Parts: sequence; structure tokens; C-alpha cells
Amino acid sequence: MIPRPELLSDLSGSFELTSGATVSGDLVDAVRLALPRLDLRPGDAGEIDVRRDPALGEEAYRLTVGSRGVEIVAGGRAGAFYAAQSLHQLLPAASYRFSTGASWLVPGVRIEDAPRFAWRGLHLDVARHFFPKREIFRLLDLMATHKLNRLHLHLVDDQGWRVESRAYPLLHQVSSHRPRTASNYWREPDTYDDLPHGGYYTLDDLAEIGAYARARCVTVVPEIDVPGHASAILAAYPSLGATGERYDVLDRWGISSAILSPLPPTVEFLTTIFDELIGALGETPYVHIGGDEVVLDHWGESAEITAYRDSLGLATSNDLQAWFLRRLADALAERGARAVVWDEAFVSGGLREDTVVMPWRGMGVGRRAAAAGHDVVATPVFPLYFDYAEASSADEPMAIGDATTVSDVAAFDPAPASWTEEERARVLGAQAQLWTERVPDARTVDYRLWPRACALAEIAWAGPTDGFTGGFEGRLEEHLGRLDALGVEYRPPAGPHPWQRRRPHRPGVLRVQEAMAHIEGMTHDAESTRPSV
Repeated sequence: MIPRPELLSDLSGSFELTSGATVSGDLVDAVRLALPRLDLRPGDAGEIDVRRDPALGEEAYRLTVGSRGVEIVAGGRAGAFYAAQSLHQLLPAASYRFSTGASWLVPGVRIEDAPRFAWRGLHLDVARHFFPKREIFRLLDLMATHKLNRLHLHLVDDQGWRVESRAYPLLHQVSSHRPRTASNYWREPDTYDDLPHGGYYTLDDLAEIGAYARARCVTVVPEIDVPGHASAILAAYPSLGATGERYDVLDRWGISSAILSPLPPTVEFLTTIFDELIGALGETPYVHIGGDEVVLDHWGESAEITAYRDSLGLATSNDLQAWFLRRLADALAERGARAVVWDEAFVSGGLREDTVVMPWRGMGVGRRAAAAGHDVVATPVFPLYFDYAEASSADEPMAIGDATTVSDVAAFDPAPASWTEEERARVLGAQAQLWTERVPDARTVDYRLWPRACALAEIAWAGPTDGFTGGFEGRLEEHLGRLDALGVEYRPPAGPHPWQRRRPHRPGVLRVQEAMAHIEGMTHDAESTRPSV
């Protein structure tokens, strides 16, 4: 079972579960939604009985299978949903394929389970390459299967803006597409494919995505990355920039010097965008506002921005960046949402106390953020950036660098034992990032995410497995049959299929451990907002 449950005991007896079986009691809808291929029917009494126990946590459950049927006791709707996912994993992989009238023998077990961490996340960059709504729904279904519960959507970057704005329509009319896309390897001369690329989610799409996610116990975390990474925004509204010059939607990878102005019109623009996002998604407890890889030069060169900074009593552009992000966090708090930032924003200082920090440049800066009183979601490049290749081999498809393996992910502890108890209590959980510069389509998303995301689900729900020990390797081998049945084009443990290789990776050009050493060192510089890799 992946993720592994807290307690699983074998019981004597078993039970034959048939497609179309009856489920009764509390929280029936959550169980039926979790098991769509079993075509369960609601009733007053049935083979699966569900009841609520307020003494359990919202995501906690007990699952008992015996000769008389299945009993689920859950703390809340999420607990019932996850109990049903565990029940499904007791069935053969064939149960993940649609069929009618099928039946399966369920072994007798008792499971008592609850997650170690509240935040069990996947990040998908839809700005560099756009993935339509149908792919988001599919990803949400796969997340639910693995008890992952946060989908972080990176909605804007230099290379594209991906959501409709009725208040600022040029964003989706102009900023949502580019005429071509870079095709060169990392740090090699620019080449391009000369193929237009684009797309965006309408606000109605976002409303549907939000509702679909909530039904599957997933919270959508939208990201509007500011004040840097702003080329796409300034392609539509150049007056919001520090210089007033118009930019093009960036067609190459890397970072540009494009930066939003910190002046009041920009804050008004962004709060309007927040209102549109939250209004569409519905309940939105977190909004990510970026704060990473910002080139602040244009702020210091602007007399108007310098005068504004002085009027606020701030000494440096870094201080102004911190003030700007705090102002946005205040606006989000007024709307019932907590701000989330990348770790550069913490290093610059001045964050609201309730701002969540994602330490992508290493767990050292994550520990400092936790010690300072911030909640932290572990997101380090190693081992949680899934745009790095799974092996240092030319057989792999093109990636930014190498290598991060399934066992690397499985061995990661989001709250290390070396931290103090107070620091560890600040760790909300862990999240893997999939940046999509070199991920052009949904098949490559599958390859990059799975089965590494299975290991992520394991550590975020149950804790690290010390590599492949503790039975994880065997459980993963069995679990791959479920992924096969679900049609997931994951990376095979022995290496890619011939059709998965595509443009070959160039091994050894960028080693993930060398990248980590470089960027972790930068976190001790309060002015390390510039591009780091």
C-alpha cells in the first residue's frame, strides 16, 4: 500500500466485494467518489458501512474488513475518502480498470491511519508550458489516489499568463501566448522551434477546477509570481513596470530583468487579480505570491520608485521588496487567505508572521524560517525538483540536470530529527515541484512525476522510508500495476521505454548536488534575490 498506513493488521476471514455493492451510513458520497470504478450504490444497509467519529482527526480513519463486510470509521469527509482509497489498494490492480459486474476478494485487515503532515503537495508549472483543464482533472484524480492534498498551480511567469482576467483582459488576450519556444539545452546558444504556444484557464474553468479538487480533498494553491518574472504581465500592461517599457512574452528560458513597479497602482492591480482568482476558485486558504529570483536594478534606477521608498522610510530596494510582499500578504489576509512565498522573500525579511515559506534553496534556510516562527513547506531542489532527470544518462529525455531518483525522494525527511521540536512543529509538510521548461506535454508530465510522486506521497503521509528499505521497493513494484491500469506513462524502474527518450539528456552538465551547494550558500545573503542557478 502506498502511502503505507500507520498500522495494518491482518485478520482472519475475507470478503467478496462486487461492483455495484451498497454503501451506507455517514459520508457515503466521499466513499463513492473515491471509488468511481466500483459503481457503489447508496443504501440503508450494505456491504460497506461508514460512520463518523469526531474523536478522530479530519483526515484520520479506521478501516476493518471481515467476513461480514467493510467498516469505515472516519474523523471527517477526508478520512472517509482516504479510507476508501486504502480499501481500493486491497483489491487487485484490475479493479482500477472500468468493468461491470466484477467482484474481488478483499483480505481481512484492520487499518488505523492518519497523515504525518497536513500539506502533501504537487506543484505544476503551467506558465512555461500550458496544460489544459482535462489534464488538471486527471492530475487531481491521481493525487487523490495517493492521498496528496495540495495542488500548487504556477499560473504566471515570464513565458506566459494562464488565467482569464475580466478586469484586465489584455492579460489573457496578449500575455497567454508566445510565437515560439526555446529548444536549446541549458547554457547553450539559443535555438527555437518556431511553433506558437499558449492557452489559459477561463474563470469558469478555475471554478470547475476548484470544485473538482475540493470534492477529492485537494486544495488548489494558485501562484501569481511577483514582482519579478514579469515579462508576460508587462507585455500587456507596461505601465505596471518599473520603467514603463513594453516587454514581449519571453520565448527563451531563464530570467529577465522585467520587474513590476511597487507603486500603489500595481498593488491595486494585484488585489483585483486576487479577487478574481478567489472569486473563481471558491474557498482559497493559500495564495502563493512568489518573491523569488527578482532583479531589483530597475527599482534603484527609478527616481519615482526611490522617492516612494524614501517616503516609506525604507533604506534599500530589498527593504522595498519585503514591504511590497507584506502589503500583498495583508491584502490576502483581508480576503481570508494566507500568503505563501519562496525562500528569497524570507531572506529579505519583513514577512507577516503567518506567511508560509517554501525553502527551495535547501532545508538550511527552511530551518531558519521555522526558527523565526514561519510555517514551512519543504520544497528543496534536491530531492523535490522533478524537472531533474532520474538518472545521469543520455537515455533519459532532455532535463535541466541530473539526477534525482525515487529512492532519493523516499529517503527525504521534511522535518529532520536534528531540528528542535519547535522547529519541526512548524513544518506543514512537503511538496514536489515540476517546472516545465523541458516538459512540453502531458506524457512527459507523467514520466517526470511518476513514480517519484509515489515516494513523495509516502514521505508526506507516513515519513521517510530510508531509501528502498522498509518494504517500499516491493510495495512500489506492486503499485506500478495500478498505475498501468490507470494509464499512467511513468518512468519504468529499469529506464525509459524507447518512445520515452525523445531528445536525449546531456548528463553531467548540471549536477543537482552542485546546484544545491551553490544555492544554499546564497541563502545567507540578504540581497540574494537575483537568479540563483
